[in-house]
Amino acid sequence: MTLLIKHVRILGGGESNRSSGASAVPPSGGSGPDVAAATDTRDVFVSNDKISAIGNFSDKKADEVLDGQGGWLSPGFIDVDTESDHYLTLFDHPGQEDFLRQGVTTIFGGLGGSSLAPLLYGTLESVRKWSGSEDNANVNWHSMGEFLAAIDRRPLAVNFGTLAGHGTMRRAITGEVIRELTRNELSVLEALLRRSLGEGGFGLSTNLGSIHAQKTSAAEMRSLAQIVRESNGVYAANPRYPAKGVHESVAEVIKLAKDVGVRTLINHLVPIRGAADDYRRALALIDGLPPALDFHFDVYPFPSQLLPFYLFLPEWVRAGGFEVMYANLREDWLREKIKKDMPPIDEGRFTVAQAPGNEFLIGKSLDDLKAMYGVSDGRNALLNLMTATKMRGIALYENLDPALVSLAITHPRSFIASNAPSFGDSPRITQLKSERTTRTFIRFLEIAEREGMLPLETAIRKLTSEPARKFGLTGRGEIKEGNYADLVCFKNAEIKFTIVNGKVVVKDGEFRNVFPGKTLRHHG
Repeated sequence: MTLLIKHVRILGGGESNRSSGASAVPPSGGSGPDVAAATDTRDVFVSNDKISAIGNFSDKKADEVLDGQGGWLSPGFIDVDTESDHYLTLFDHPGQEDFLRQGVTTIFGGLGGSSLAPLLYGTLESVRKWSGSEDNANVNWHSMGEFLAAIDRRPLAVNFGTLAGHGTMRRAITGEVIRELTRNELSVLEALLRRSLGEGGFGLSTNLGSIHAQKTSAAEMRSLAQIVRESNGVYAANPRYPAKGVHESVAEVIKLAKDVGVRTLINHLVPIRGAADDYRRALALIDGLPPALDFHFDVYPFPSQLLPFYLFLPEWVRAGGFEVMYANLREDWLREKIKKDMPPIDEGRFTVAQAPGNEFLIGKSLDDLKAMYGVSDGRNALLNLMTATKMRGIALYENLDPALVSLAITHPRSFIASNAPSFGDSPRITQLKSERTTRTFIRFLEIAEREGMLPLETAIRKLTSEPARKFGLTGRGEIKEGNYADLVCFKNAEIKFTIVNGKVVVKDGEFRNVFPGKTLRHHG
């Protein structure tokens, strides 16, 4: 199978890749050497799944010819923080069209401390808050190797890699009891992590702000981070805030990164409204890091978060798992105390995004819910919603500071990530599609290409060569001969076509129903 891409200006070729931990930014006001060199259009010839030649091929023939009409041709974008595994849409919607239409060709899962492998007991308990499943669905794998082999056997239109979730592994050992590990239990966890990394996991993810991880000791994290460093993997951290302030939480992650020397990525380091000074102090800590430290954070260009309903409860209520939380909500004598201790809610910025078994609620605001339940207090409406959905639902909550979001996405150590799943084109979608699902990378292209907030070549490196280097994706992230043909063509922030491993998967917004995606494995 051959493919000829004609009349494109190439971004992300040649010397785009950098070896330092921080993003390499061209001199102020410049657009970088690759953009300057890309004013003339070129052609790219693809044979099977690889780029075989770059030049001018006016007379060359191929099985398919695409005319880029002077648009930009970039390496396919890499989303380092998705939730398609958590929502199980990897299986329900293997096309992952929401990503492909944005030019994303590679996605990562297993973030936030929750992963689909390894599973000591073969159940998916740790992803119930996203998938909406009331039961612990059984699967036919336990180890990371078995899971990746299962993905190999399924159709997939994007490339997929995963980290091992600290919470998934730890919770299998401790159950619902919130406590420190014994020495023997830590040894089991260490062995489980080593095996997972050896079988293709790209690193370890944590969510130290979750209830089940709050007793994780510094010694436990140091031991696990050392294992990740030895495998040349990535440590991806959800920091402890809001239980701790963002500055203190980031300082904790930085200390571990410095002490151990592990490649580190803070996931969705987003600026909460009302905490601007604390967030700026956190960014100042990151600004002060030595250039050689391989340290990044990811963020998205929108002011909203997708939050499980239970995160609006007081912390003391969230101990013990879904069943305990649900039982507490149904106790009349506890309900007033729960309501009194709930954190403030900006009622006008709350929308129901997912409500399994109650799909008629999707898209309703808190004002709608107050009217529906006949209450005047948004907290009562929210508690009624949680009771009706048995705690299993997701809210779209606009609680981020837009000015600081703009600062974060242009930071030299930031990656752009959706922190969202793809739901595909099924008419049976039971989730409100947020802009993070459908427009994260499009919006970032608009910011770079149309609004000029940062040089276009710098923007493309954030999406391609830098995450490829961080995760060790050999042969991806750059346009050069011999690399995999993961490519995207765009013009005026509009995606013209997306190519995965040499196959055209999306053209003019239409998914072609082909599945050339590969299961990616880390080789430390």
